[in-house]
Amino acid sequence: MLNQLTIKEARERLDSGQITAAALTMACLEKIKQADGQIKACLLVDEVGAVKAAELADRRLAAGQRGGLLGIPYLAKDNILTKGLRTTAGSAMLASYIAPTDATVIVKLKAAGAVLLGKTNLDEFAHGASTEFSAFGPTHNPWDLQRVPGGSSGGSAAAVAANFCLFALGTDTGGSIRHPAGFCGVVGLKPTYGLASRFGLVAMTSSTDVPGPLTKTVEDAALVLAVIAGHDELDRTTVKRAEDDYGRAMNLESIKDLKIGLPKEYFSAGLDKSVVQKIKAAAAQLEKLGAKLVEVSLPSTKYGVSVYYIITPCEISSNLARFDGVRYGHQAEAINLAEHYALSRAEGFGPETKRRIMLGTFALSAGYYDAYYLQAQKVRSLIIADFDNAFSQVDLLLTPTTPHTAFKFGEKAQDPLAMYLEDLFLTPSSLAGLPAISIPAGLIGNLPIGLQLIGPKFSEPLILGVGEKLQIKI
Repeated sequence: MLNQLTIKEARERLDSGQITAAALTMACLEKIKQADGQIKACLLVDEVGAVKAAELADRRLAAGQRGGLLGIPYLAKDNILTKGLRTTAGSAMLASYIAPTDATVIVKLKAAGAVLLGKTNLDEFAHGASTEFSAFGPTHNPWDLQRVPGGSSGGSAAAVAANFCLFALGTDTGGSIRHPAGFCGVVGLKPTYGLASRFGLVAMTSSTDVPGPLTKTVEDAALVLAVIAGHDELDRTTVKRAEDDYGRAMNLESIKDLKIGLPKEYFSAGLDKSVVQKIKAAAAQLEKLGAKLVEVSLPSTKYGVSVYYIITPCEISSNLARFDGVRYGHQAEAINLAEHYALSRAEGFGPETKRRIMLGTFALSAGYYDAYYLQAQKVRSLIIADFDNAFSQVDLLLTPTTPHTAFKFGEKAQDPLAMYLEDLFLTPSSLAGLPAISIPAGLIGNLPIGLQLIGPKFSEPLILGVGEKLQIKI
């Protein structure tokens, strides 16, 4: 089936004329029609737009253009603006919002000739780790429909795992690409903060939000990153720097003498023993290839979740203030302006979003700002210093992606703290702005588990090169 191809495989067939972009696109659309009734990964499918984009790609191919993502079908997380299409961020607040512009990453993909199939489900405003908190219902894990796909980019991860598309875009604020990648058995790459533009993302936590790919292989992640990375005048947090050759990263000849750090804090009590075995097996594979394993310490790791869940609600409180039902968004019927604000936000926001707004507003309020937000930023500096110290000793860090395999629906939905702890291994690198990738590490029972590689800023070529040597087909 064409929809089961990787980007690399499809690229070869498209460039040689064995298949057309139209046929590849139709195979994906048919698979969505066949299976998404159960998985519920998509919030919107733009069949007309996808067919037109595929036809345009075929004309470009006929004219001699080759390579990149030309003619490759993909889905985008529904907190990424797509001009003329509904962008809901998984919230009733934006249930009928039509984006007036494309996000920069979408602009770049359109220019490359990639074919947008539609938009994927997510926890409301990306607030969650299970994709149970969408206003439009949960997404199911393709490996076991009784289990969550992870979050918040659960729709994108599930779509790739179910072969609805050849890749998908997600966003990662504290693990929202890597977490569902681990649960769904796909590759999820969080780029360095500032490598890819945030313009056109529905803002959650502006100091950690990044867009990134979910793919079937590490090689495919490199191909997508090559398109979406780069400085953007519309996002002043993007960095001006020479572009890396991510494709060349796949030709990493040897990892002999490469130092791989195993942070002892990531292998602590509470981690599923089967997960430890999978990660240790991956470490042994690297050692067999010539890498040196080094135990390192990241002592501030234990504060990562606490720091993240102070800073993140504070920035959410600020960013979501714009959704007042006046300029755009859900508008409640009210008799005066004060009631209009209150009712529009009460009706438009879900429970988890309200929880985070209230936590952030409290932490930023007079008398508490120094005790909470300012203190969290100080500890964030300690977390960054821990990583700097570790990378003075090793080249990359190898950790689990999640403490366990995908859990069943409802197991943690009523326990916010348990849900927040899902990001235990993921938030520290986000707070430090570091690149990280989740790669399938095998199966525990019939469920996938992921391993995570973390590197210094802008070390994506090394992460991809080492990751390519670790990936296994599950």
